[in-house]
Amino acid sequence: MPVSNKLNLLSFSGNTRTLHLTWVAFFISFFVWFNHAPLMASIQESFGLSMQEVKALLIMNVALTIPARIIIGILVDKYGPRIMYSSLLFISSFICFFFALADSYEMLMISRFALGFVGAGFVIGIRMIGEWFPAKQVGIAEGVYGGWGNFGSAAAALSLPTIALMYGGDDGWRYAVGTTGAIALVYSFIYYKMARNTPKGSTYFKPKKNGAMEITSKGDFFFYLLMNIPMYAALAVLAWKLGPSNLGILDEFFTNIAYITLLSLYAYQTAQVWRINKHVFEEEVPEIHRYKFKQVAILDLAYLVTFGSELAVVSMLPLFFKDTFDLSLVQAGLLASGYAFMNLVARPSGGFFSDRFGRKKSLTILISGLAAGYFLLSNITSEWPLFLAVAATMACSFFVQAGEGAVFAIVPLVKRRMTGQIAGMAGAYGNVGAVTFLTVFSFVEPSTFFLVIAAAAIATLAAVQFLDEPKGQTAEIMPDGSVQMIDVG
Repeated sequence: MPVSNKLNLLSFSGNTRTLHLTWVAFFISFFVWFNHAPLMASIQESFGLSMQEVKALLIMNVALTIPARIIIGILVDKYGPRIMYSSLLFISSFICFFFALADSYEMLMISRFALGFVGAGFVIGIRMIGEWFPAKQVGIAEGVYGGWGNFGSAAAALSLPTIALMYGGDDGWRYAVGTTGAIALVYSFIYYKMARNTPKGSTYFKPKKNGAMEITSKGDFFFYLLMNIPMYAALAVLAWKLGPSNLGILDEFFTNIAYITLLSLYAYQTAQVWRINKHVFEEEVPEIHRYKFKQVAILDLAYLVTFGSELAVVSMLPLFFKDTFDLSLVQAGLLASGYAFMNLVARPSGGFFSDRFGRKKSLTILISGLAAGYFLLSNITSEWPLFLAVAATMACSFFVQAGEGAVFAIVPLVKRRMTGQIAGMAGAYGNVGAVTFLTVFSFVEPSTFFLVIAAAAIATLAAVQFLDEPKGQTAEIMPDGSVQMIDVG
């Protein structure tokens, strides 16, 4: 019987129950990940932090997320999303408590750095939703998961200042942060008890080897090594930002140690890639088991310009509105929050368009709109009516977040047993984009910053034209060695 691409979100049974359980887990992970941002003024006052030290905390919060998404992607493919989401929330809750109890700047830095791991929770749900929904529904389901879960950061901004005031006193922020940890702790047990990796009777496919992504041709081996470089380069940029020539948090010795460590890690990962994939130089992989790594690479770039630009723009938009239109910080923050609010409808819309009108076509249209949107934002001046500037921002935001939904409507259709790793790499590229665009922003005016994102989107648009539309079936090997065909079209 054909599967409808309609999704009854009012249902709490079957695969929709799993969707609700999982987007709530993602929501809580983002609620915890961004619990410091709306309370930063109180934290700064409590510890007497300089703006330099505040900026360092913000950087530390995203630094670990790049490698974390790769690592979590590998682990979720091996152990399954149920145990991984439960474990991530459980461990993160105690790191959250550590942050709330910090009595020194060093404790704040260490705990904030460690909390970057909770930002990898997104990857886990991508695999879970991919297991529970058929190809004709996976786009809209992943979009709801991503959009509603991603709203956790906006919910933190809206609720935590009030929660801190309710607790009252100089330590109100500590109790507010601790509350988010308690929520994560409780939900880790709920998710473990109620979630299942696959529908009853379905097989959870695992990679044949763990440690690196499997590739299926000689050319893809070198392509994979090339695509790993930007992730380490982004971390090197973060080390440079923290180094003596910028924020001065790290001295020259420790900055150089960071560079050497990154080079060593890249060399180690290259050795792992060789260990997992050296067989492609000895014999050809049967056609039925092949996939094209270019699919992964194009999705990485698409997520770089979509989610990467979202993280960067959310970081600078309140100040942009304040300076351009001479607003108060509260007014500018409220107007800028509209950008994040679009997640509730835009990301599910992108998944729906992908299911309904085709993966490649939808991604092409949405990234085209993204490029046009950022070009429009680059022309905003103080002479614009404020309502028009906000409308342009919201329109651009729709294409950005719908584009994110379209990317992850394709991820589960590339190779089922490696969905976690593919999602992890694409997610890491989103953070690479954020680091890249924010670094550019530190050197240029906002108008140029928006133009740079638009130019990156146009380059990505060209790459998307080489994307193959998922169609037909893909082969996965059952635990008993037999082959099962899975619909992707």
